[in-house]
Amino acid sequence: MKFNHKTFFDQYKKAFNATLTQGQVSGLESILTSIEQDPGITDVRWAAYMLATVKHECADKWQPIEEYGKGRGRRYGNPVTITGSDGKKYTNVYYGRGYVQLTWDYNYKNLSTAIGQGDAMYINPALALDPSDAYKVMSYGMRNGTFTGKKLANYINGSTCDYKNARRIINGLDQWQLIQGYAQKLQSVLQASLEQEAPPAASQPSNEQPDATDAATS
Repeated sequence: MKFNHKTFFDQYKKAFNATLTQGQVSGLESILTSIEQDPGITDVRWAAYMLATVKHECADKWQPIEEYGKGRGRRYGNPVTITGSDGKKYTNVYYGRGYVQLTWDYNYKNLSTAIGQGDAMYINPALALDPSDAYKVMSYGMRNGTFTGKKLANYINGSTCDYKNARRIINGLDQWQLIQGYAQKLQSVLQASLEQEAPPAASQPSNEQPDATDAATS
């Protein structure tokens, strides 16, 4: 999918009655470009729900963030000592980071491998704050059900579009109404800015003449 970015921002500001900071603009640009380049995202509604999730989970900053409180009072907020593939020991706290607030040591380990980073993000969880890696974590996890066992295709497919229960992909039904409202607006914004792909060029008839060998054997 390709989008007209100017149209997207014009429509976004109108839909949300928003004035965007440069940080929000650059963050949205980064995510929108990642969606365009993602072969796994071909449904505007999937893109809309991903964007709605980021808008909520990242407090409208449109940048990967660290969880407020850094897991304080939660089990995943306790330090964990691991052994990396390099044989060294590391002590980390696997609180929420990124676009979808990735938590728990095993999720960092599994997603690090899934996005082609080996155990780098498991060893250094701050890598989940890199916009490119944060997008890959979100896309892979939401498409494959890595976070909760639920995935985008369970709720958004064909004529079905269940933005309410799609929240189960990330966090039960927490704030589902708010995020559903975001997704509906973002779907309209994306559809308004979607560019039509040019049809493949028709093949041209050949003007070449057969060579002497072809002519002799015809």
